[in-house]
Amino acid sequence: MLSTLPRLIGHRGAKENAPENTLASIREAARQGARWVELDVMLSRDQRPVIIHDDTLDRTTSGTGPVPLRDVADLRALDAGTWFDAKFAGEPLPTLEEAVALIDALGLGLNLEIKPYPGQEVATATVALETLRPLWPAGRPLMFSSFEIPCLEVAQSLWPEIPRGYLIWEEPEDWAAIADRVGAATFNVNHEWQTPETIAAYRATGRAVLAYTVNESERAKTLFDWGVAAIFTDAPGRLESELSGSSVRGGAES
Repeated sequence: MLSTLPRLIGHRGAKENAPENTLASIREAARQGARWVELDVMLSRDQRPVIIHDDTLDRTTSGTGPVPLRDVADLRALDAGTWFDAKFAGEPLPTLEEAVALIDALGLGLNLEIKPYPGQEVATATVALETLRPLWPAGRPLMFSSFEIPCLEVAQSLWPEIPRGYLIWEEPEDWAAIADRVGAATFNVNHEWQTPETIAAYRATGRAVLAYTVNESERAKTLFDWGVAAIFTDAPGRLESELSGSSVRGGAES
């Protein structure tokens, strides 16, 4: 799966130009030339996997309150586009099934971040993977990632052949041991806190390093020079254009 990893992955679709984690954002990422997108999955009250980042609805929809207090039918009725721009009025909050159907139609790879509401780590990972598995086209690039170790453990147990990315915010002292325990294929790290030394330490474990969220070409070039394999970006088309013609490689070969 990681052999097809591109150097740029559309973060929540292409959230610089469309409302994040929506079908419109996935389409925009594909229009910009992205080959992979990253999306976040959480559970509704009736245990359906939906595509949204925040624990609450307030920032990116017309709703309010915690996501898991609403059934999927209620969530689907919300407007997830107007907050970004009036031209996206009526854009729905998508289910995982809807997102996968579109990703398949567009020929994209997917990094699915398992983003559970607190206390729902095992349930979110289990339902998301059990929903996704019969839908995902054979051979289509796929990776799971999470900040939550129980989510990665579920992914390791239920679908071990799919690579797992260990998302790190505040680096624990035993980060290498955790990566070994969950069989992580990559470290997905906050670019702002990285140095040549930290990237070298991650790579010394034999794993690729992916960095989030990078929207400036000079920073992207620096990270690639340090050995980062891929970058999550809100603007895959713009950043690719700015990087084109450079000697920057990136991708799975790094």
